[in-house]
Amino acid sequence: MAKTVLVIDDDPTQRRLLTGAVEKAGFACRTAPDGETGVAIATDSNAGADVVLLDLTMPGLSGMDTLEMLTERRPELPVVMLTATSGIDTIVSAMRAGAVDFIVKPASPERVVVSIRNALKLSSLTGEVKRLTRKSEGGMSFDDMIASAPIMRQVMRLGQRAAASDIPVLILGESGVGKEVIARCIQGASDRSGKPFIAVNCGAIPENLVESILFGHEKGAFTGAVARSAGKFVEADGGTLFLDEIGELPLETQVKLLRALQEGEVDPVGARRPVKVDVRIISATNRDLASRVKEGAFREDLYYRMNVFPLELPALRERLEDIPALVDHFIGRFNASEGARIGGASDDAVKMLCAFDWPGNVRQLENAVFRAVVLCETDTLQPHDFPQISGVMPEIAALPDVPARTAPANDDVPVAPVVQGVASPVAVIEDGDVRSLSDVERDLIAYAIEHYAGHMSEVSRRLGIGRSTLYRKVREYGLDSDAKREAG
Repeated sequence: MAKTVLVIDDDPTQRRLLTGAVEKAGFACRTAPDGETGVAIATDSNAGADVVLLDLTMPGLSGMDTLEMLTERRPELPVVMLTATSGIDTIVSAMRAGAVDFIVKPASPERVVVSIRNALKLSSLTGEVKRLTRKSEGGMSFDDMIASAPIMRQVMRLGQRAAASDIPVLILGESGVGKEVIARCIQGASDRSGKPFIAVNCGAIPENLVESILFGHEKGAFTGAVARSAGKFVEADGGTLFLDEIGELPLETQVKLLRALQEGEVDPVGARRPVKVDVRIISATNRDLASRVKEGAFREDLYYRMNVFPLELPALRERLEDIPALVDHFIGRFNASEGARIGGASDDAVKMLCAFDWPGNVRQLENAVFRAVVLCETDTLQPHDFPQISGVMPEIAALPDVPARTAPANDDVPVAPVVQGVASPVAVIEDGDVRSLSDVERDLIAYAIEHYAGHMSEVSRRLGIGRSTLYRKVREYGLDSDAKREAG
């Protein structure tokens, strides 16, 4: 899942040198000998690129013309210009045309890699700003959803159908599957795009305040009502009101909600007359509302009013094909918010994540990636950066099988398994005496550092000691953890 760099240069020697520098830095690399080929690759949905290194002077389609086409077709794609000249006019023209950086050839590999990483970071920041802007302005669309799994295609089709009208939608699904996300997409794809989107978690409101928060109240309507409150329905007027966990509403409030849906008006607490509202209702629940109706905890008439257009979201374990793209998306988001420079997740990490059951669904995956980005000590997420996942996935992330003990002529001599040339620690020496505890501890720490390639967070977790304690013991025993990390 490494980021892909596209090198567009007519000089085969330059392409070869840049490819070597790019791949050595851990990026995937594709090359194109001319602008036309480069544009075709960059705009290919199956291949594509995350950043482009573009030569300014090329026969046929020039670098500036290629830049213009890339900017038009993929405006979010960062482009770094390459040239043998450094005229200020040329640089200014390229930057105005949309380039994010400018490198004068011949450039050192370090300079090229720094420019690529800066371009990727800028792209992450720009994408996050645009996403937050669309979210705050009620303009999210189904293109913002990561839903390429086959089971999600029907969900997307139904969501787009629902967006074409004001029909009440009931979104069903386990906690954390992204019910609010699809509600925002329905709003963004409808005629109410750009209008208010007000989300209310019905299960998080104190029972004695539900009516006031939803429908509003007049000043002095009850003790503590020191000012007038419009309520969520009025706040959402002209837009969409998203009622999350609708099954948790008290029965008394359900009566007023039914009237609001049928009549298009609400009765604020203490008000003399109802208030007209134009609100599109989207509700969601992770409960079985039909069972709640049978139990008498949910009104049957309200259930039929809310359940006009049910839309069921599958759990993450049923759409595993989306996990790699979701991981990339979350890495980009946390790179932007945390100032990190994580290039992606390793194949082993992705394999582990795809094999996990995800009881908390997309929300749990998002939090797991957040923690991994904070823990990561390299530029790629590894399985040990997900300790809460790898710890319960022994078939993927556990230690390799230890070779069976081979009994020598003298059974008193233990045989230690070997990992990369380092013998695992043993407590008994050849004459049957017990070794000192400090010697065994030193060998155990050295063995763990070797086995986990110097990743000290994983070593401390496996040994059950704090990282500060681990580093102190490394210094006491004269062990070298940095050399192993660099070598790994």
